[in-house]
Amino acid sequence: MENKSGLAPLGVAVLIKPYEPERKGAQIVLPPDVQGRLSMVDNRAMVVAVGPAAWHDEPSPRAKAGDRVLVTKFAGFMAKGPADGEVYRLVNDRDIFCALTNEEAV
Repeated sequence: MENKSGLAPLGVAVLIKPYEPERKGAQIVLPPDVQGRLSMVDNRAMVVAVGPAAWHDEPSPRAKAGDRVLVTKFAGFMAKGPADGEVYRLVNDRDIFCALTNEEAV
């Protein structure tokens, strides 16, 4: 994945782009309180770029550019890419908890 954002993470920062998984089938309208609880469960993002010191104390990196991952809900800093105008998040390397290896549309 090429970083076209104009943002380059430094140190242990990881640049991610949040996304919503594609939903298949019928749409069910959920009340706002239920939507809020669901958003606490699922914070998916695509890794765009990794800072040079990310996971420096681990045997191998947890993620690389192009990986789909789950991240902490309130972690990081929201930023607008100066080059493309898209919304990104800069999170610390420790805020990435797992890779999504077999993501099917729900």
